[in-house]
Amino acid sequence: MAILEVCAGSVQSAVAARDGGAQRIELCGALEVGGITPSLGLLRSVRKVEGLRLHVLIRSRGGDFHYAEEEIRAMEEDIRIARGEGADGVVVGALRTDGTIDEAAVARFVKAADGMAVTFHRAFDVAAQPFDSLDRIINLGCNRLLTSGQAATAAAGADMIRQMREHAGSRIVLMPGCGVNSRNAADILRQTGTNEIHASARCLVKSQMSFRHSGVSMGSSEDDAFDRYETSLDEVSRIAEEIRLI
Repeated sequence: MAILEVCAGSVQSAVAARDGGAQRIELCGALEVGGITPSLGLLRSVRKVEGLRLHVLIRSRGGDFHYAEEEIRAMEEDIRIARGEGADGVVVGALRTDGTIDEAAVARFVKAADGMAVTFHRAFDVAAQPFDSLDRIINLGCNRLLTSGQAATAAAGADMIRQMREHAGSRIVLMPGCGVNSRNAADILRQTGTNEIHASARCLVKSQMSFRHSGVSMGSSEDDAFDRYETSLDEVSRIAEEIRLI
């Protein structure tokens, strides 16, 4: 049976992912910037949700994936904290300025994980030389690669993911992600020959605030300061059902 991983940014989303049939979550903060390391309080709260494997995103900030020494040290500490709090795995990645894998940084992350599962995240999708990068990620000891096949979506990159899976063989798990939904998840798994898939499965949750101070924004003036996105139990259930027999 195919494995469904859902990225979640709250306890509510983690519960929806579990109840919808996901086997694992990637716990993130600030999904609007692609995700950063979640807070310790959120990590502890989500760890109490039973029936889910928990992988924690380790990313110190938004923006690119080239990190200064102090950022790498902070992420090493976040990995050790995640391990101490009972996480099942971590999700990491780092690049050099020329787009190649920052092997020194990733090796430090793998060492800090100390036996936890390690997923290399979609920094790969903006890396140079994909097959060479894939081999380097494998040689560093990562267990899994989350990727859209260096395309805008996993559906668009399905053929590349299939080629990568054939190149990697059994050395690493390839997990398609980006733009995955209940309408395309099964097709992506069939086209790529993979048996894990990653989805956000989010829906808009309208704010219950009756008082709203207009003209004030908490971030970009284009952002809605009240509404938010959460994992949709219904969409997770639909994806899980679509891939159940694959």
